[in-house]
Amino acid sequence: MATVDLVMPKMGESIMEATILKWHKQPGDSVKMDETVLEIATDKVDSEVPSTAEGVIEELLYNVNDVVPIGTVIARIKTGAAQDTQPATGNGQPASAQAPPPTANTAQQEPTVQPIAQQATSTPNAKPQTPTPNRFYSPLVLNIAAQEGVSMSELENIPGTGADGRVSKKDILQYVSDRKTGHAHGQPQAASQQVREEMVIPMQKVEQRSEPPSNQLATYSGNVEIIEMDRMRKLIADHMVRSKHTSPHVTSFTEADVTNLVLWRNKVKKEFEKREGTKITFTPLFIEAIVRCIKRFPLVNSSVDGNRIIVKKDINIGMAAALPSGNLIVPVIRNADQLNLVGLAKQVNGLADNARNNKLKPEDIADGTFTLTNVGTFGSLMGTPIINQPQVAILAVGAIKKRPVVIETPHGDSIAIRHMMYLSMSYDHRIVDGSLGATFLTAVANELENFDVNRQY
Repeated sequence: MATVDLVMPKMGESIMEATILKWHKQPGDSVKMDETVLEIATDKVDSEVPSTAEGVIEELLYNVNDVVPIGTVIARIKTGAAQDTQPATGNGQPASAQAPPPTANTAQQEPTVQPIAQQATSTPNAKPQTPTPNRFYSPLVLNIAAQEGVSMSELENIPGTGADGRVSKKDILQYVSDRKTGHAHGQPQAASQQVREEMVIPMQKVEQRSEPPSNQLATYSGNVEIIEMDRMRKLIADHMVRSKHTSPHVTSFTEADVTNLVLWRNKVKKEFEKREGTKITFTPLFIEAIVRCIKRFPLVNSSVDGNRIIVKKDINIGMAAALPSGNLIVPVIRNADQLNLVGLAKQVNGLADNARNNKLKPEDIADGTFTLTNVGTFGSLMGTPIINQPQVAILAVGAIKKRPVVIETPHGDSIAIRHMMYLSMSYDHRIVDGSLGATFLTAVANELENFDVNRQY
């Protein structure tokens, strides 16, 4: 009889941890292959984690609401037939069913099953690892270090439990807690307060938060209503702040005459739906134009890892979609460059329907390389979108409005009523310069303006 480790699955390129929402199984319960064991949540989507083996749950290593790094063992499954469970007691129930539920310190009582993150921080005589000046630190870790006054020399000595020895959120918070109690190992003993202030990382110039201490309620004057953020809104807020702290945002604007595109869609939409079984909206037409331009300007389809630029060969377009709660989520159309217009339309409509019905899966929102958001859906003419990390660009399209514009013809200028639309693109100025950003955006506008009104889909 063997034991199989159930690990926290990887939910996407930018997701490094997940929160346990609910355990569907307890120690002693039988579980089948692919049967749901627990529910987890990330800053993008909630998901169920299935069993990777058939057998009996031997133990759970984390509790509800624990934040667990990706790849960490969260439970152990004893493989074998159902009859291999513990013998029944006098009342006919398995002995494990009468055992008390696991407490928060269960993992600490058994060193052999202690979670990775706890092993790294609970050993009192552990020696600090050798300083690694070239380590990569996530924006969240840097922000926490800045707020807590942790110098770079201290940060380099903190043992990391993340991928490739990186310092995780849990590591930095544990270090801060240990330092306050005088048990920190990463702090240089000879560093004076003045030296520490000189060595503090550049991102530490962050304004002090205005929230009161957790044990003190703030008072507000006037007639107000206080609404607590739900979990999804908290995660979105954190994601947006981290994006702004990570990428120096620049936004470029242009406008496009999309009259030909509008007229073509009006002409074919009934036949398209009847023939293909799905509606033709503007979104797949926008994505088609974006994909063509990405092939010409591949740098906008990339990400940044330290001092390296990772150019993505796959073109996976994310599209902002509304959830029933009103929050936005970004499902991804994978390999959009390999789909024709019919394929794009079916993908767009399918993902949008799943978002509205809370049926998106983790893989539906993972591995995006470029994002499109349609602010015109809500009546806006234009917007300044925030980059969806770790991408380096996001394009927004505004509402299509009829306006009188000047038309240049071989016979002279004239004024005509045209369908006009503003486009805006926010990009990471670390690697996308203004010339590239503006050129790419103009190329997308030209693709839409030169739409062939006689094309076949």
